[in-house]
Amino acid sequence: MGLFDGLMGNATEAKSEKVSDKLADVLMPQENVDLAFKLVRDLIVFTDYRLIIVDKQGVTGKKVEYKSYPYKSISRFSVETSGHFDLDAELKIWVSSAIEPAETLQFRKDRNITQVQKALAMAVLN
Repeated sequence: MGLFDGLMGNATEAKSEKVSDKLADVLMPQENVDLAFKLVRDLIVFTDYRLIIVDKQGVTGKKVEYKSYPYKSISRFSVETSGHFDLDAELKIWVSSAIEPAETLQFRKDRNITQVQKALAMAVLN
């Protein structure tokens, strides 16, 4: 079911050790991956210090954008769960005093959106 969920756009929890290995060049020394979710080809990664969004682009996914948001710069976030007719759940993240969200992530019929929201709340509000 994990592969099918990934293809359908549902976030699945990723193993922290594997994500740490993939992000070895991006992570600071002594920075640990606390929690990670795979969303099709992309990753949402919670570390000790920041939220990292890995956006694989193009047909082959060779081009990769790493977006890094220190927890202290995240000013607010919102989660919209899916409904009967609107099947997409959505996570929006704002930084500093920005009017528009810096990041908008789409999930389809996702059970893990609440886990992502809880992890984000714990990281930002602690």
